[in-house]
Amino acid sequence: MVDRIGHPFVRPELLAQALTHRSAGAPHNERLEFLGDALVNLFAAEALYARWPRADEGALTRARAELVRESALAPIGRALELGGRLTLGPGEMKSGGHRRDSILADAVEAVVAAIYLDAGFEACRAVVLPWFTAAMDALPPPHKVGKDAKTRLQEWLQGRQKPLPVYDLVAESGEDHAKTFRVSCTLAMPALVTEGEGNSRRSAEQAAAEAMLAAIEAL
Repeated sequence: MVDRIGHPFVRPELLAQALTHRSAGAPHNERLEFLGDALVNLFAAEALYARWPRADEGALTRARAELVRESALAPIGRALELGGRLTLGPGEMKSGGHRRDSILADAVEAVVAAIYLDAGFEACRAVVLPWFTAAMDALPPPHKVGKDAKTRLQEWLQGRQKPLPVYDLVAESGEDHAKTFRVSCTLAMPALVTEGEGNSRRSAEQAAAEAMLAAIEAL
């Protein structure tokens, strides 16, 4: 766990608290989550400010929101393998809480705070910033940031006076609390079909649109 996170804790009880969900009782990670949220926002803002010297406040704000939102933090939690180390109450354990985006994202923020309290600001920033490198590299240019895949696909098609895409639900699986949706995205011009998966129909549509944008760029 230490190797995956990248920080050897002097006070391991901080890490234990960071990985304890409120459903498991006190002390849990909500206060650490509050502090970690502020730290993550600051680290992201500072990194973007340095990376995009010509971007205006609006673009920087939208980019930061992309980096620190739940759907961006949860994959970091999975990469750090936090899910298997979470302490959850019986209800959350039974419902698969260790896989839930909201719980994983909160745990990431709490771990950030735990590192900060254990080692200070500079050490925390040095550990945490690399977690966001891939997401920063994947950001679109400043003038496009904040626009979701469906919006970007629609704008691309409208700019070329082509028919808009059609999204269809292909499949739906899983329990009510953890459903997976598969959606197709179909274009008439050019004639292409892509698919995407997500934990909601909307997120599946976004994934399908993202795949379509990649397919268009490959033409």
